[in-house]
Amino acid sequence: MQDPHLPIAMADSPQHVAIIMDGNGRWARSRGLPRPAGHRASIKVVRQIVKECANRNVRYLTLFAFSSENWRRPPDEVGMLMKLFLDSLDREVADLHRNHVRLRFIGDRELLGAELGSRMRSTENLTEANSGLGLTVAVAYGGRWDISQACRSLAADVGAGRLAAAQITEAHVAERLALAGLPDPDLLIRTGGEQRISNFLLWNLAYTELYFCDVFWPQFSAAHLDAAFEQFSQRERRFGKTSAQLVAKADA
Repeated sequence: MQDPHLPIAMADSPQHVAIIMDGNGRWARSRGLPRPAGHRASIKVVRQIVKECANRNVRYLTLFAFSSENWRRPPDEVGMLMKLFLDSLDREVADLHRNHVRLRFIGDRELLGAELGSRMRSTENLTEANSGLGLTVAVAYGGRWDISQACRSLAADVGAGRLAAAQITEAHVAERLALAGLPDPDLLIRTGGEQRISNFLLWNLAYTELYFCDVFWPQFSAAHLDAAFEQFSQRERRFGKTSAQLVAKADA
């Protein structure tokens, strides 16, 4: 029998990691640089963390790149971010494809314009058969938007007689969300010192372990990733059950 004083049902390595990449502008400001310098510096970190997650056998990585609320920023900054995103797609897609990364985007694409939407679809089509890390990038994404569009989809089915309202379950909602087909994140990392989820994956984070660190995203490194994974490995993941139930299951 397992010693009851030992931690129960400790988590192993996370299979799905989600990251809120926060602090680009503050990193730049702390160095006397313009905000765009922070966003440009963040691209190198994204490239490194994608590789580090693949090396650690993470199956899915979801990055919060641009939220639906970010449209409220000054127009010149939004324009710069969109151009940076386009340029990054052009530079990175070939390397991602060579490394068997499967890339997908989630968010309200109607807000992004025809050119960016076309590039995103081309990238997804190019990498969809890859068998390596599943990389999801959230652009113009909001958790409330995600749940709302799932509800609209279900309402359309009810209106057309394809589904009865009384039959709708959590599974029906989940399969209409942006991350449909993927397991919920095991671990959410947020950089930059803020301790909130900022309208990110509101449904999917129900039982996700949260890890907040003070370093700005352009400073985030493999060592910081390992620290997050180490803390994750010490968490007891009960999913609503008690420790005693988990002990009984382990002893069965």
